[in-house]
Amino acid sequence: MSDVKLTTQSLSTELNRLTYRKRFWAIVRNTLYILMAVASTAVLIAVLWLPVLRIYGHSMDKTLQEGDIVLTVKGTDFDSGDVISFYYNNKILVKRVIAKSGDWVDINDDGDVYVNQKKLDEPYILEQSLGQTNLTYPYQVPDGQLFVMGDNRATSLDSRHTSIGGISQEQIVGKIIFRVWPLQEIGTIK
Repeated sequence: MSDVKLTTQSLSTELNRLTYRKRFWAIVRNTLYILMAVASTAVLIAVLWLPVLRIYGHSMDKTLQEGDIVLTVKGTDFDSGDVISFYYNNKILVKRVIAKSGDWVDINDDGDVYVNQKKLDEPYILEQSLGQTNLTYPYQVPDGQLFVMGDNRATSLDSRHTSIGGISQEQIVGKIIFRVWPLQEIGTIK
């Protein structure tokens, strides 16, 4: 009788062990599926709606520094003063929208910028400078394009030079709205 009891007890223990193992691996498999779903959703969101960019260079100094990590929102409606990212020669550049299509841009030798004969108030620039330009001013922004300039006017290569020129809608990645790194600088971009 004790042999039968021992056998029943060992069978019960073995059954519990196998059941536990089966449940354990089911939980591990389900957790991996959930993590893969969350990761793929995050990648889709980052690629389609909120691209994350790292800033290289100094053309936006004062507003954005080299090494900053920012969030970009895809869109088509941009206002003067918005900071946008766009494709240029297989690179992504970041500049500020100065004027829209049809606007007249004029920049004097001191670096004062006028849009439609109204001087812009630009507290975001590092220093005023005419910078690298080969345009004749006043300059009318072509249809379907934006005129952009970097905040570090002395070093920025932007719409003031025909090598970049006006930015068309097809080139635009989106509007930069939020800095996520470095942590002490976290916040919205103005």
